[in-house]
Amino acid sequence: MNPTTADDKSYLGECRSVTITSISEIGWHDTRQILADIQATGGPQASQWDKTWDPHNAAGSSSLIEITSLHGEQHKFIVDCGWDEEYMARRFEETGVARMVERGEIDFLFLSHEHLDHLWGLQTVLRLRPDITLRIPPTFTQEAMAFILGERTAPTHTGTKPRVKHTGTIIPTPPGKPTILYPGCVAVVFDLPIPLGIHGEQSLYFRVQNKGTVCVTGCCHQTVTRLADHALTHITNDATLHGLYGGLHIAPFGPLSAEQGQMIADLRRFGFQKIAANHCTGPSAIEKMVELRYPVIPGNRGAITFG
Repeated sequence: MNPTTADDKSYLGECRSVTITSISEIGWHDTRQILADIQATGGPQASQWDKTWDPHNAAGSSSLIEITSLHGEQHKFIVDCGWDEEYMARRFEETGVARMVERGEIDFLFLSHEHLDHLWGLQTVLRLRPDITLRIPPTFTQEAMAFILGERTAPTHTGTKPRVKHTGTIIPTPPGKPTILYPGCVAVVFDLPIPLGIHGEQSLYFRVQNKGTVCVTGCCHQTVTRLADHALTHITNDATLHGLYGGLHIAPFGPLSAEQGQMIADLRRFGFQKIAANHCTGPSAIEKMVELRYPVIPGNRGAITFG
């Protein structure tokens, strides 16, 4: 369906609610170690596939999305699959997501971008369901595609289990326009270079009936203000936004800079009613949000419902 006017966003649909559960928000255990690994081989511009990473430092980022449609239908999918296979296997089991995957309750795995702590745990999912549908940005490298197809391993792989090849459908998200996954659930690709030799990230927007728009991100390398501004321009006709969830990549490695502090101050203009930031947002960024009396709720445990 096409919009009736350039400003009409109703064709994107609405949902009744969206519930998000953090499966894991710990990308790595020791920030000093990952910074040392990044600098050791070519710095942040060198490809992550060519670096030597400490396998004991690996964890991963992953979330479960549960949508209720306006007609009461339930849809579930996973955003990202973490990094370390053993760690992620425990988290999928402990959160009950492993059984959901095995029972076929998960519609697809949505990969926000190619970074190691979001992609390299893929084998954990494939061992549960090798034919799961993957939704990826259209900018994945040849190395990432070979990894998905089981033709290569991650540089941190230390296991002895046979590698499982992905046998399902791979759907690249078209760039340049909102892609409707379900009524009221939209994926958008942001075209930009990202450290460690990769490109592009896709994020999610949910148009929740009687509440407003919820922005969901894996890492938000495009910046949180660009994420939110895109919603106001392309996703909703409302003047403000309802919710924000995920890794916001503001200060993942240390104290806030003046520029990062200004970015957080700028969030006020979006009018968020719930902010559940985790993963790469950074403790100093969360502390600043609390200081500014933003509606911050824990984004790293339990289920959070918008709607």
